Amino acid sequence: MEGGEWRSNIVSQLQARNKYETAAFQDIIAFQSRLFDNVNTLKNENLQLTLLNERIRFSGTDSVLSGTGTASNERIQALEQKILVQQEELTSMHRRRGEHAQQIMSLNEKVHDLEKQLQAKDIVISENTAVIASLRAEIQMYETNMAELQGLNQVLRDEHQALQIAFAAIEEKLRKAQDENRSLVERLIKYKAKDADKMNEENEHFLKSSNPTAFLINTFGRVSFGKKTDKVRKELEEAARESGSRSSGSGSSEDKILDSMPYYATVLPNKVALRFDAHDGEVNAVKWSPTDRIVATGGADRKVKLWDVTKSMVENRGTLVGSNAGVMSVDFDSTGAYIVGASNDFASRVWTVADQRLRHTLTGHSGKVMAAKFLGEPTKVITGSHDRTLKIWDLRSKMCTETKFAGSSCNDLVTSDGAGSTIISGHFDKRIRFWDIRTEMSANDIMLQGKVTSLDLSRDNNYLLACVRDDTIQLIDLRMNTIVRSFSHEAFKVGCDWSRAAFGPGGRLLSVGAADGAAYVWNTHSGRLETILKDHTSAVTAVSWHPQSGLLASVDRGKRAIIWGDL
Repeated sequence: MEGGEWRSNIVSQLQARNKYETAAFQDIIAFQSRLFDNVNTLKNENLQLTLLNERIRFSGTDSVLSGTGTASNERIQALEQKILVQQEELTSMHRRRGEHAQQIMSLNEKVHDLEKQLQAKDIVISENTAVIASLRAEIQMYETNMAELQGLNQVLRDEHQALQIAFAAIEEKLRKAQDENRSLVERLIKYKAKDADKMNEENEHFLKSSNPTAFLINTFGRVSFGKKTDKVRKELEEAARESGSRSSGSGSSEDKILDSMPYYATVLPNKVALRFDAHDGEVNAVKWSPTDRIVATGGADRKVKLWDVTKSMVENRGTLVGSNAGVMSVDFDSTGAYIVGASNDFASRVWTVADQRLRHTLTGHSGKVMAAKFLGEPTKVITGSHDRTLKIWDLRSKMCTETKFAGSSCNDLVTSDGAGSTIISGHFDKRIRFWDIRTEMSANDIMLQGKVTSLDLSRDNNYLLACVRDDTIQLIDLRMNTIVRSFSHEAFKVGCDWSRAAFGPGGRLLSVGAADGAAYVWNTHSGRLETILKDHTSAVTAVSWHPQSGLLASVDRGKRAIIWGDL
């Protein structure tokens, strides 16, 4: 049964191939078949004529012998003539057959040429199809970019409109304040004049009652006071000098106290104090509270968690919720009462630490928010985003007060003074930009050899630490805006685009996590690698030093957090 099937299958395939290959030559084959039929017909006629000729020849011989050959000779000649005509016709048929064979060969050559042209056109069609597909993909990309730019443009228009409204309101308040100030100054001048007149009257009355000759009115109308008035003036001058000397002495003593205060002694961490699973997924950020032994972590599970490490064990002090995507950075204000978190859902949020309540949601970026920091005071926040902008937020009015256009995605930022007037940002285009909040554009920038993943300031605000994607840590002197030291190691590799490096409490140590699951600690003064802390099993994303005790916290991409040092 099976043998019959494959035979029938082969026969059907051969018939289909024969039908496909003979379709182009069907007319030629039919014409040639007709020619062969004509040739066979002519051959038969020629054979019949040959037989008839032989018969006539034999009959003619018999007739000659019998004496009746005259009429037969004529018939023979007629038949011979007919045979000659048939032979000529047969010759012409052979000639036409050769011509047709030649035509078949030429047509075959034309068919081969057309097949080659068809193959070439198929190749061109396939190439054009690929080009069309790439062009369509490029058109789709441009349409997506155009939609993003339109969205960004709309956001900028809305912000511009909001800023115009805010500017008009502030301008109106300024005008009212100026008018009120002018009226208050006029009233103050009047009151001062009245007070002066009253004081002059009281002085004159006092001098007249105590010593009628103690003053003399000179010719110019000026009052010359006597010895008692000079004594009072001297006493007042001496009191003023003593007050000034006391205040200056107090200031110098305070300066001496500040100068004599040592940095917090930073003990090099060399052992694991605590290890725990901080989140359900990757841990992107970690930060110590400035006042307590509380460490905050932010993770890909959309949560910010607070951990108490005052005891020999870790205790969860609360979970801050509200984010709709992974939290990329966390930061406490200077009092430790507020915490801000930057999220991949294009927003930042501010919580109160005491009751873990969400207080503010800052929306307005059109890309992932990679960094959020308090700007000098708990009522102002600065954020940096992948939409290539920095935004300054006023938490009292709950609105964006200013937008800085950096031109490149921002990965991290810091504020270089307590007032928050200077902002430093690190970007995807390998630049560190310096911003004055009183101006629109950045003051200057520093070009590095790789993408900037994080920034950190020393306690005296003189040095900036930059983690760079070329697997180096750069130490920058902000007084000269120059790189003074570079830290690297053959085994050190930066694990991600948001890897966070940090100064130690005294500024003499720095730490950063690596792709191999280790935390590297360098000495900033000597440049020596002090230690490599190995306990993580996946890439370390962020580290943070406790500002007083010198404990080091590190987190990784495998939900693990570790506290290094002695509790």
